[in-house]
Amino acid sequence: MLSRRSRLALPLITALLAAGCSPASTPDPDPATSTPGRATPTLGSTPTTPTSPTATPTTASSDPSPSPSASPTKSSAPKGSTLPRGGRTLFPDYRLVGYAGLTGATTLGRLGTGPLDQRVRELERRAKPYAAGREIQPVLEIIASVVQGSPGADGQYRSRISDRQIATYLKAARKHKALLLLNIQPGRSEFIIEAKAYQKWLQEPDVGVALDPEWAMDKGQRPGAAYGHTTGAELDRTARYLSRLVQRHNLPEKVMVYHQVSVSVVRRESGLKAHPGVAVIKSVDGLGPPGPKVNTYRVVNRTTPKHVHPGFKLFFTEDRRGKTGRLMTPREVLALKPRPEYVMYE
Repeated sequence: MLSRRSRLALPLITALLAAGCSPASTPDPDPATSTPGRATPTLGSTPTTPTSPTATPTTASSDPSPSPSASPTKSSAPKGSTLPRGGRTLFPDYRLVGYAGLTGATTLGRLGTGPLDQRVRELERRAKPYAAGREIQPVLEIIASVVQGSPGADGQYRSRISDRQIATYLKAARKHKALLLLNIQPGRSEFIIEAKAYQKWLQEPDVGVALDPEWAMDKGQRPGAAYGHTTGAELDRTARYLSRLVQRHNLPEKVMVYHQVSVSVVRRESGLKAHPGVAVIKSVDGLGPPGPKVNTYRVVNRTTPKHVHPGFKLFFTEDRRGKTGRLMTPREVLALKPRPEYVMYE
């Protein structure tokens, strides 16, 4: 997910990881007036090469196995476990509405601003107009594998937040009966490798993944210097893995989101197949005023497989830029064709 960070955000996130990303404790201003901005690469242009981070993460790991520093609030999913707000399947009963980010990183989304519990309560209020005949299911989409401007010890250009941090988010999600999605910006790693690193969390009934192919880099590419990409077949590997977890642990339907800012970011999308127990959602991440955003939504959805549910992202800062910039209203978002089943705010 989180697309289009400024080049200055890469060293910032490294420093936050090193500091442990403690939840902020000061009140946060209204996003309509003060959400921090960030430089955004323009499609068709050459993105700026990121500045190398100045600190080495100490709470993030490059090892595929999660550290044992913290455990889920509930150690395992009981037989017949349900979704946070009931039931075993998401659609068509629910519409998902979420906030994205990383606590302490204001450039990476709304969850990075102010106290975490305050942000979740705000999300619930913001989500209400999206019901339109469905029950709202709040979502916290946190960046768990964070792309980096330098290769790190394993050369993968990504770091992982700690188990303790994930446990903090899961506790907040459960307090509000929300879903938790672990967003993966893989750098030069792979989505399936990163997903498996979070297996103990994905065995929980209320934890899914969000894949961010804009930050999936080829060998020789460096994050921030070029847009990344993935294929339908690569996405399918993660969906199959999640399906096996659902069946093995008798879990309710699990969410797998993939974010797409342009057609080129996901290639040969037909390689992504339907799998039992996995609700796959494509979040279209177009930026700017309503006109360009709606056009991006239309163009990018031309290749969406029929079994994939539609999603739409709104940006507090980027969408408001320029003379015609503004945040689309819930009424406008719900008027899109296809109607989004997941609405994400960054």
